[in-house]
Amino acid sequence: MFYIDDSGATDTGYVVYSWIEVTPQCWAPGLRYWLDLRKALYAHYQVGADEELHATAVYGGRGMPSTSRLVNTSKKRRHELLERAVQAIGANPDINIGTVYRHTTARGRAYTAERAALYDDLIVHLDQRLIAAGEYGSIFMDGNGSDPTYFRAHRNLRLAGRHILEDPLFQLSHVSQWVQMADLVAWTTYQSILRHPGKALAAGWYDAHLRARDINGGPLAL
Repeated sequence: MFYIDDSGATDTGYVVYSWIEVTPQCWAPGLRYWLDLRKALYAHYQVGADEELHATAVYGGRGMPSTSRLVNTSKKRRHELLERAVQAIGANPDINIGTVYRHTTARGRAYTAERAALYDDLIVHLDQRLIAAGEYGSIFMDGNGSDPTYFRAHRNLRLAGRHILEDPLFQLSHVSQWVQMADLVAWTTYQSILRHPGKALAAGWYDAHLRARDINGGPLAL
């Protein structure tokens, strides 16, 4: 099972897709590990388990994830809670992560086309991995399913031999803990690749907490 989210921006030219991967047998213990982290975040930062942890909003201060004004108005505490979440993903023994990315000079619609092309290549990459391992998998994607490019990528796979089952299954991030984890991985990996001076703190989180859990050993350029 692959839970996927994207990051990047047209003005930087980066497109990033990251995922959390988990076997059906490890799904429940993997989720329990994360929910224990959510309990700890509530105890220390008053952030409820049903509150969405959206990396961009929490790090930049645009969101109000906590019931405590002291947390919401403190950059240090918001950054601490976000890093604890990233650290928990990397320490979770029941999951792996992965990232593919691309840098392009394209902008506007051409950038959108590059984004779709990278997703095509990601699906081929995951399908080939599953075929080599003799396994089958399903894709869970952030969103509401309104973007047809995701469906096209799956239907371009050869039906007779594909090991990715079905079209992508869409889940909105605010109701899926797994998709929120994927968002944190995508954003953190993007910061590691981009190295923006204004987010220097977050730029080191991937190497510190996630690289050892990355199935490819690091972000994979496709």
